[in-house]
Amino acid sequence: MFKLAIKYALFAAISTIGNLVTQQLCLMFFDYLVFLKSFENVSILGLFNLNLVLMAAICMGTLVGLIIKYILDKKYIFNYKTKSKSEDTGKFIMYSFMGVFTTAIFWSFELIFDSIFNHQYAKYLGALIGLTIGYIIKYNLDKRFVFNMEQPPQDKKVS
Repeated sequence: MFKLAIKYALFAAISTIGNLVTQQLCLMFFDYLVFLKSFENVSILGLFNLNLVLMAAICMGTLVGLIIKYILDKKYIFNYKTKSKSEDTGKFIMYSFMGVFTTAIFWSFELIFDSIFNHQYAKYLGALIGLTIGYIIKYNLDKRFVFNMEQPPQDKKVS
């Protein structure tokens, strides 16, 4: 169990690095697109401001992290082998669906830290905290619902 926890933490770190590097690369690229400056501080119904450029970078980073984590978890954590491309696609969709709630946790922490603390790296600290909480929850969801090795009960024929 300890070895599994170490592997899971290592893969979470690899995925997190992929996520945050992608975000940073996107933000650097978006800096060159002058027309995006007007999307950095968009008022939502006058209630709060949202940085849509940061949101786009977060979405791209999340997608990269998701793909990395799915491949590593499926093969090395859950030792799951899909029998076909359609099964693999179904597992990826279910894996992604299980990540919706945990992604909301991660995004919330990142956006809250970016909003509260006026420092360029605050968003990354929030992301690390949110991702850590999210990965702990996600492991349990994936183990139970995505990579469950138990076969569903077979309907018994009555003779």
